[in-house]
Amino acid sequence: MSISGIHGLPLEVTVVGCYNLEDKEWVSRQDPYVCLEYGSARYRTKTCTDGGKNPTFQEKFIFTLIEGLRELNVAVWNSNTLVADDLIGTGRIQLHKVLSQGFEDCTWPLQSKTGRHSGEVRLIMHYPIAQQPQKFKTKGAPSFPEYAPSATLTQVLPYSHPPAALYPSTMPYATPPLSYNSYPPPSTATYPPSTLVVIHRPLLRAILHKYTHLPLSLQLIIHQLRLQSILRRPIELFFH
Repeated sequence: MSISGIHGLPLEVTVVGCYNLEDKEWVSRQDPYVCLEYGSARYRTKTCTDGGKNPTFQEKFIFTLIEGLRELNVAVWNSNTLVADDLIGTGRIQLHKVLSQGFEDCTWPLQSKTGRHSGEVRLIMHYPIAQQPQKFKTKGAPSFPEYAPSATLTQVLPYSHPPAALYPSTMPYATPPLSYNSYPPPSTATYPPSTLVVIHRPLLRAILHKYTHLPLSLQLIIHQLRLQSILRRPIELFFH
């Protein structure tokens, strides 16, 4: 697995213990503790009182990884009460394996100030990101971009006029079709003014002689309709 792009990710380091440490005490047993340093981060275990040459710690620390920094520094000290603490040894812990495989349980050598072997320290390191399953692409298959859900409106809008940004400023509205229960709009067409027609009664009797069997009112209506069809406009009859 590639170990690039690790910046800001966590690395768990557990200090298990030390083995065969150089003894800095002449009479009593020494009291070792371990210091870890990665970049500007520094951690210290508790002092293992009377731990001697093989102290046990079992303490876990979490470091934030830095891109390009693949080394962890470790130092083991002997705690003193009246005088300064004694440096037992230092070591450099390489992180390439844990970053590529996700886990490493290893013992690392320590060296004294003069470069002599001064013991060993056991660390268990865990990089959980490296153990997550990877997405493998089928060879030869076209790659498609992963679906990104569209942004949703998480804020609940009050019951008021909708914001102008959510709707277009001008949107024509289609005229709804007439339903079966609706009535057509009244006609706006204008009719020509009616014409006053004066008819003498003898002339009316001559015109309507073949309708004499009908009532007089119906005869007048028939004559009015005939005149309207001839003149092509409404008429009003006036008898003289």
